[in-house]
Amino acid sequence: MLIRVGDARPAHIDLVLAGLLSSIAGALNAAGFLIAGAFTANMTGNISAFADNLAGGSALLALSFAGLVLAFICGAGIAAFVIQMGERKQVRSIYAVAIVAEACILLLLSAVLALLPLGAQQPFLVVVLSFVMGLQNAVTTMISRARVRTTHVSGMATDIGIELAAMVGGAQLRRAALPKLSLHSLTLGCFAIGGICGAVLLGVVGYWLFVIAAVLLLLIGLPEALRAKRA
Repeated sequence: MLIRVGDARPAHIDLVLAGLLSSIAGALNAAGFLIAGAFTANMTGNISAFADNLAGGSALLALSFAGLVLAFICGAGIAAFVIQMGERKQVRSIYAVAIVAEACILLLLSAVLALLPLGAQQPFLVVVLSFVMGLQNAVTTMISRARVRTTHVSGMATDIGIELAAMVGGAQLRRAALPKLSLHSLTLGCFAIGGICGAVLLGVVGYWLFVIAAVLLLLIGLPEALRAKRA
């Protein structure tokens, strides 16, 4: 799941990857919104909020939304740089290592939140979660050669609409559209289900939600990293 790249990946591996990671992304996005009132996976909304607040004269609030976009870009950029270095050196486990790194960041986030004063928790939380979302989206985009994007909900919804239109076309269009429709629908559905589960778990276990998400990522990434080293 985190070893084969691009066209070497069968469709069912992309489906599993999209389902698992989009569920975790949805849970983290919901937690960020409930705790701090900001979406950490929704860069379209954050850019709109930046523009609205800047036009309304709330420069400081506008900059906070711009900061979330910058954190997302930094997460994606650092992940892409590390993955490109790993691919040049033929490190087959590089994608799995990136997911393990995401888990470690979430564990550190949980520890730091326990030490920070209440007023400093929310800004720190949403910046780190935006960074993590950028990292994860870069990993899934690069390993699937842009077939899987676990946080790109607007794009997925657009693709679903296009693919539904193709389903009423000819047989050739339907054959081409069906795998994409299945992948994007699964990703969107799992993101929504993850958001529901994240909201519920946050109310039950609080910040332990981030530990749970980290453990799930470790369960996904570590076996794949070990498998890549043995291969």
